[in-house]
Amino acid sequence: MAHIYTDHRVLSRRHFLRGVGATMALPLLDAMTPRYARAALRAAAETKPRRSVFVYIPNGVNGMTWQVTKSGRDYDLSPSLKPLAAHRNDFTVFSGLHHPNGIGQAHVCADTWLTGAKIDAQSGRKYDNTISCDQVMAETVGIQTRFPSLELSISSGTGRPFGTNTLAFSRDGVPLPAEDNPRTIFNRLFGEVPGGIAAQRNGLLKQRSILDAVLDDAKALKSSLGGEDRTKLDEYLHAVRDVEQRIERLDAWLDAPKPKVEPKLAAPFQRDVPKAQAGEYWRTMFDLIVLALRTDMTRIVTYMNGSEGNGLAIPEIGITQARHNLSHHNGDPEILDRLAKSDAFIMEQFAHFLDELRSVADGDTPLLDRTMVLFGSGMSYGHSHSNGNLPILLAGGAGLGLKHGTHIDYNRPYLKEDYTLGYDEWKSLCGKPKDSSARLSNVMVTMLQKMEVDAETFVDSLGPVSEITA
Repeated sequence: MAHIYTDHRVLSRRHFLRGVGATMALPLLDAMTPRYARAALRAAAETKPRRSVFVYIPNGVNGMTWQVTKSGRDYDLSPSLKPLAAHRNDFTVFSGLHHPNGIGQAHVCADTWLTGAKIDAQSGRKYDNTISCDQVMAETVGIQTRFPSLELSISSGTGRPFGTNTLAFSRDGVPLPAEDNPRTIFNRLFGEVPGGIAAQRNGLLKQRSILDAVLDDAKALKSSLGGEDRTKLDEYLHAVRDVEQRIERLDAWLDAPKPKVEPKLAAPFQRDVPKAQAGEYWRTMFDLIVLALRTDMTRIVTYMNGSEGNGLAIPEIGITQARHNLSHHNGDPEILDRLAKSDAFIMEQFAHFLDELRSVADGDTPLLDRTMVLFGSGMSYGHSHSNGNLPILLAGGAGLGLKHGTHIDYNRPYLKEDYTLGYDEWKSLCGKPKDSSARLSNVMVTMLQKMEVDAETFVDSLGPVSEITA
């Protein structure tokens, strides 16, 4: 699969990115004309929106304070999940989920969280990713909004192989760059480019000219290349053509006016929010997602609360270590206690997000009822990079046919005794999956179907999760 991470020697990568960097955050969709854009606006007005948000936390959790010990409806919230008490009936907790292709792969947890791809970081093989769940959705529902999807992260850009800054990957496995600055994101969504539509269209025309030059150079080179380089060039050109289609789609929406945001709502996003104040920064990003959804600028959002190499310290509660350092605790009770406090603090910010989604009216229902939110990590036990028994919960979507309020525990049938939540038991749960059929892709195919995507399977899914479908 083509991938922008690859060091392409046959063409100038800088030349390519300089020309199209402003549009690379948009995912692949079929080329559109203004006529189709107007049709999309009409369709959006006639259809009740279906939305999905994906929120990622890095490096796993302290399972001794995260793990819920009883399955079914009559369970007690674990210490880490208690901040979500007010939303108990708005979410489902899962235990025992995993990605079959991810077991034993230490450094690709975020790269494959939404793709489920087989990326063997240890073998030295070429890095090949596949399409992420959010982008499968965007291909279907993205035509109805100005931005088919929105990619947010703790760090801007795409990152690097085995260390992504984005959860979103196109059908060709190309990473879609994320943005980390609330002001920049707000201005992209709601701001006007100086010079108006004419200036924007002129800028798109220049980008098309650069792409044309790239394609012409590539055609001239192709005949002189060997088989391997020719394959690499073909993959790269496929990615270039994807960008061409996104440029055409941007052009199609230029004549559709952006919504006007009241000054009171816009004010929090017109200032710099330092990441050193983790709680305020995370809440601001969550509030921005709510604003993007309520104005129907997009219906698909991915958000990396942190990456495996960049998980914020939380000085507000006295945690000065980055999350990666906390995850390598080696069983030290003091460090584990800090990790538990970090988990609970993150869940407080996530509870704020659910509060906001619940408080905003979406017609005659709360925004939360027509928005599914998948929350979790691609790692479970961070000290040894284990990725069985992933910490996962799914919230919202009651108006899309989801039912919540339970703990679905795929580990339970394979355990001889009740959970004691000791350190050794937690480690054991996070190793080899107890139930090979308990796949995170099953949750994702459930979400795809609730988004009305025509999908019987996703990656290695075995079917939707019937326990959460009404």
